Amino acid sequence: MTIRPSRLLTIPYYSKGFQKEINKINQTLVQNKIILINFVEKYHVMQTDCINCLLVQAQKMLTKHNIPKERSNNIMDSFKLFIHKNRNNNLPSPEVACFLHRLIKKETHIEDLYKTEKEEYNQLMLDLEEDIREKIDKSANPFQTALRYALAGNIIDFGPPEPFNVLETLATAASKIPVIDHSELLYEELKRASSVLYLGDNTGEIVLDKIFISVINHPNLWFATRGAPVINDVTTEDAENVGMAHVAKIISNGYDAPSTLEKHCSPSFKKLFDEVDIIISKGQGNLEGLINNRKKKIFFLFMVKCDVIGKLIGTHTKNSVVYFNQQS
Repeated sequence: MTIRPSRLLTIPYYSKGFQKEINKINQTLVQNKIILINFVEKYHVMQTDCINCLLVQAQKMLTKHNIPKERSNNIMDSFKLFIHKNRNNNLPSPEVACFLHRLIKKETHIEDLYKTEKEEYNQLMLDLEEDIREKIDKSANPFQTALRYALAGNIIDFGPPEPFNVLETLATAASKIPVIDHSELLYEELKRASSVLYLGDNTGEIVLDKIFISVINHPNLWFATRGAPVINDVTTEDAENVGMAHVAKIISNGYDAPSTLEKHCSPSFKKLFDEVDIIISKGQGNLEGLINNRKKKIFFLFMVKCDVIGKLIGTHTKNSVVYFNQQS
């Protein structure tokens, strides 16, 4: 699979005299033909689109919290220098995102940058839970329907909460068959497995994960959270607040990247990760951290959210995927 280098790094804000450094970064990006991941080859440094995406995320967070322009510029400059210094270190996108969010939290003294939004979306989905459960219970195949609702939840993003629109959007998304669909394999593997690890992704959608997990109804299923707040990803507190403990045992992965990066996770999480029979990995972030793992049976459940991933797997954004990493 050939991946062409994306557009040059664009800089929304920069301090005087920094342009020479940025020009060097741009030149390096073109020379290295930086790529992201695919389902066969080794995971290399981020594609330039990913860097641009993180820059946009950073600027949104700084604007959201009314950080003065001079401080914002210093944070953005520090991040761009980090990218340049690590251009040859094969850092995965979530590890770079982890650095960015730690930097912003340190400079703003705000530990949970999206705390209010996370709470609002969790409550929004809890308010819709009964209606969604009813649709699943009345369906011809509750497992498939619950799975598709869990996938549909992965499209939820921050914005003004609108319960009717969200419910309608979820129902529409849940009616679509995944473009890569190994869900029957997942069903069979779950029947045989003595232990399951479900890697959570975002708040809001974790209510749909909870519903899906209740339909799976496995006696030894663990739900994993991030080790600390990062973007809108689920923490142990978030999982407990939506009642996840009623359907699964909760464990933190011990690290604050928006992904599951094994080498950085806590010893207790690593032990569980190594011992469970199968892993259900939710969302693109977990996909990016685990796509090269061939030792474990992993089912990747995610909605394609960007053109980079879409091009790599040959589909469009907003399509859902259920991918087993060890299918014959």
